[in-house]
Amino acid sequence: MADQNPTQIKTLLVANRGEIALRVFETCEKLRIRRVAIHTAADADAPHVRDADHAVEVPSYLDVDAVVAAAVEAGADAVHPGYGFLSERSVFARALEKAGITLVGPSADVMDAMGRKDAAREIAVAAGVPVIPAYDIESDPATFAYPVLVKAAAGGGGKGMRVVRSPDDFAEARAAAAREGLSSFGDDTLLVEKYVESGRHVEVQVMGDAHGTVRHLFERDCSTQRRHQKVLEEAPAPTISDEERAAITASAVALATEVGYTNAGTVEFLLDNATGEFYFLEMNTRLQVEHPVTEEVVRIRGEKPDLVALQLAVASGQALDFAQEDVTLEGHAIEARVYAEDSFNGFLPQAGTASFVQWGMWTDVLGADVRVDHALESGQVVSTHFDPMLGKVIAYGEDREAARAALLDALDDTVVLGLTTNTGFLRTLAARDEFRDATIDTAWLDRNAVPAPDPATARGLAAALTVRHDEDSPFRTDGWRTGAEPAPVRVHLDEWVEVPAGVTTREPLRPQVKGLTRVQLGDERALAVARRHEVELVHRGQRFVFAFADPFADTAAAAGDGTLTAPMPGTVLEVTVAVGDRVVPDQTLGMMEAMKMELSLKAPFAGTVTEVGAAVGDLVTLGARLFVVEPSVVEPSVVEPSVVEPSVGEPSVVGPGEQS
Repeated sequence: MADQNPTQIKTLLVANRGEIALRVFETCEKLRIRRVAIHTAADADAPHVRDADHAVEVPSYLDVDAVVAAAVEAGADAVHPGYGFLSERSVFARALEKAGITLVGPSADVMDAMGRKDAAREIAVAAGVPVIPAYDIESDPATFAYPVLVKAAAGGGGKGMRVVRSPDDFAEARAAAAREGLSSFGDDTLLVEKYVESGRHVEVQVMGDAHGTVRHLFERDCSTQRRHQKVLEEAPAPTISDEERAAITASAVALATEVGYTNAGTVEFLLDNATGEFYFLEMNTRLQVEHPVTEEVVRIRGEKPDLVALQLAVASGQALDFAQEDVTLEGHAIEARVYAEDSFNGFLPQAGTASFVQWGMWTDVLGADVRVDHALESGQVVSTHFDPMLGKVIAYGEDREAARAALLDALDDTVVLGLTTNTGFLRTLAARDEFRDATIDTAWLDRNAVPAPDPATARGLAAALTVRHDEDSPFRTDGWRTGAEPAPVRVHLDEWVEVPAGVTTREPLRPQVKGLTRVQLGDERALAVARRHEVELVHRGQRFVFAFADPFADTAAAAGDGTLTAPMPGTVLEVTVAVGDRVVPDQTLGMMEAMKMELSLKAPFAGTVTEVGAAVGDLVTLGARLFVVEPSVVEPSVVEPSVVEPSVGEPSVVGPGEQS
């Protein structure tokens, strides 16, 4: 297939951006199809634009007239809509048809029929597909069996949906769902259905051709979702029996056949954990975000399918050339959606420049593999103008546990600096027992908070990055005896951290980011950058930024009596006071050197020097008592923070690549 183009398509415009545009272009390159990108002014230098053979600027990815005009201008035979934007807009499909351009997707009439939940429900009933028990919205709410779900008939993506648990709450929920349906979809028509308290989201990938043939490519489980937005997806579904799989996939084929479906589509079902029954939810008339897990586990006559290639073949009029019996399953795959969001702070969207990006594309798990579909690279600016998804990490294994272990490995090695992502959240979630045991239902993330990772390990790694132990260092733990192990070092990053001696390894890297270093402390590792005032690192996918605080101020405050101790082994360079001297806040008492840093030791408050414990040239140990200041009686007893000032021209941190 890489050496020929069996379709009738010579030029394809992708009416999308980001990773899905790159994914479609990848197949086009294999099939020798000319690739045309569209972009807004802000996206002029985006990866999908650079990857295309030709690009056309449009005012918006949602501008139907402009996108169709771009396809005409570029001489495109067909348009692939990807997902999102115009992918399920029947008006777009009709505009392309009018222009004589093929849409890689179903017809506009099918989009209209399946795009409305009420119409799709009627088609499902006609096809003999189980549907969720429903109520007439105009009936007396007191007659409903609660809880019920009120949802927008024209909606999707969780918009216009409200769970109602009593008749007293029905009117308010109905009004709210109608308002949201009207604002989001221009339609306030509502449905009322039984609400399944504990269910699993199981969806079936179908492919239909223009000759009336529909095949399924088995199912996916997308139960790990938050507010109806998918987080982790996998194939095959881990909790259903062979009998349930056969029934669900047969129902999907029956529905697609009933509506005359062509091209790729997904039929979604809700499996009730309490009863084992499954119900039709909706049909997505496009390629899904999670299609890679299907590509990884499905075999057609023993080979992995390329769903985009199948889409293009069907769009060009070809018949599906395989029987249902030719479609089999092999292994397990799990996908994690990486978003620009702070999952441990209200899932707030994030924006900024990704100063360094590394996607984890390898694994140490035997019989496993990792694939990454993304469009994020180092130096790229991420804005809030588009969907926050940055990429997808897909792990394949011989079984589910191998796939899960490979996913954890891959997320551990996924690093985005300069921008907070949900990678740490995904890693934490995939490592939980509930996901391992496949007990997470569709509402689990709405009921349970995933705790943020403890920053202690990351802080220790950040501190280790700043520590330098020379083999010939004179600093030894017990009296600086030659041959003894190096002393542990204390570093202040938000709080005191003691870095054990002799266990830190660093590997300076040479990418776009100056000072990028791989640091390891015991079995834990991270990718980090040490700057003058902070250390930024990613540990197990989670981004941390630790600011250097004043260790001496903290020591004095802890002591409560104005005692300044050495936070690390070092050499005393200067002593500027003597016992009996009166000092003012922040007055320099002396200076010491450690790890190529010159640090000023300053008075934490006004008072009198009552002790000087070191002289110029002394080698002081960790915690050595250097100065004691007794506060003046007229001064408040509150210990004010002191400041550690690195000398001019010297870095406050020993940066990677600066070490001998």
